[in-house]
Amino acid sequence: MLDFFTIFSKGGIVLWCFQGTGVTESFTGPVNALIRSVILQERSGNNSYSHDALSLKYKLDNEFELVFVVGFQKILTLTYVDKFIDDVQLHFRDRYKNELEQKGALALLNSHFAFEDDFKMLLREAEESSKARGPTSMRSFNASLKSQKTVKSMIETKGGDKGKEQGGKKNKNAKKEGKGMFGMLKGLVGSKSLSQEDMEPVLDKMRDHLIAKNVAAEIASQLCDSVAKKLEGKVMGTFTTVASTVKGALQDSLVQILQPKRRVDILRDVLEARSQRRPFVITFCGVNGVGKSTNLAKISFWLIENGFTVLIAACDTFRAGAVEQLRTHQRRLNSLHPPQDHGGRPIVQLYEKGYGKDAAGIAMEAIAYARNQAFDVVLVDTAGRMQDNTPLMTALAKLIAVNMPDLVLFVGEALVGNEAVDQLVKFNQALADHSMSDKPRLIDGIVLTKFDTIDDKVGAAISMTYITGQPIVFVGTGQTYNDLRSLNARAVVGALMKA
Repeated sequence: MLDFFTIFSKGGIVLWCFQGTGVTESFTGPVNALIRSVILQERSGNNSYSHDALSLKYKLDNEFELVFVVGFQKILTLTYVDKFIDDVQLHFRDRYKNELEQKGALALLNSHFAFEDDFKMLLREAEESSKARGPTSMRSFNASLKSQKTVKSMIETKGGDKGKEQGGKKNKNAKKEGKGMFGMLKGLVGSKSLSQEDMEPVLDKMRDHLIAKNVAAEIASQLCDSVAKKLEGKVMGTFTTVASTVKGALQDSLVQILQPKRRVDILRDVLEARSQRRPFVITFCGVNGVGKSTNLAKISFWLIENGFTVLIAACDTFRAGAVEQLRTHQRRLNSLHPPQDHGGRPIVQLYEKGYGKDAAGIAMEAIAYARNQAFDVVLVDTAGRMQDNTPLMTALAKLIAVNMPDLVLFVGEALVGNEAVDQLVKFNQALADHSMSDKPRLIDGIVLTKFDTIDDKVGAAISMTYITGQPIVFVGTGQTYNDLRSLNARAVVGALMKA
């Protein structure tokens, strides 16, 4: 029934593994995908993960820094897996506690974990218990607690109220007595394992704090769940508060999320494309009014300052004035870098075919023109569209599928909270649904605009990066061509955690 089960340290040392009968494929690929996409990206709030035809369940043991992973076919409904993985974790810890307490990778490598017999026994017990457990029958009214209530028990008496009041006063006095020198020690953990109950009050406050800073509610909950999984069972030192421990872990998680899992180096990629005698193509997409054309002009200026020639493809054939806006930017950019300084050739040109034309066709012609005229970069401006507008989303997916740009940038506002998640999910879904390829091109990076207007409410950056797993390439910080910055992850997290 199970394809595989593996136990490894967070340092990457496999301590023990099991492969099901008749399973020939290696489980290395699915486990590595789980590590890259979930554990390293701080997305461990949910203990399940899908990879191709496999479902993976995992459990983190933070005391001994271990990961337990089980894999089985998606089509199977194995109700016993969650309890089984807990049983294996407890059994493995208890049996090899002495070996696991020895610190260092060398100690683990030299240890021998003969766990197969115990594992098969636990698996057999789990499978038998799931078969033996029949459907539960509904209780009758007479068997329920409600049937035992009387009318008298539902009537509140004055004496009862007084008793409650006196009890309340006693509790208040007890609370007052608890303050002072010993009250200061409240919340300190003295060499004990952190439990979910210890962290719950702190995590609730952290969740509310993140939502107040514009992080989408669903993502704030997932982040707090991930931190709880990361810390549960971890042994804390004396005089370490739960609040400071949870806050530190959350800060580390947020920095990890904002630091891209893949590096986007546009200047290096443009040079590589130039060596192949082809233009580097960037497509901009996003909803209406977020500043796509303005930030396209800022990126044009940045590329020109780095010595590249730019062709702007006016593929917004829908909005009135879109072409004229780009033409104005082209004139201003060329006035800052006059053609006479570049051998008489304008360093920025606009390729446009007017309104009402097929955007995918214009982009294709612009890329061919750029190749013939030896432009370094093509920046494709597209029409703003709401994520629910199916015809326009289909047109965008067609443009990207036909022209296969090197980079697809989503332009979004720093002002949005929950809306950012909906926008990105639906944009990615539309690109996947309308692509003709088995591996469709999705959003590669994010440009976050109006970043100077939000003070410390920077939660949209977390929401957008978390939902796509893609980096924030640029942030717009003003209205001039110079107002374009790369994201400083630690500064953003510092602003986010500020009270």
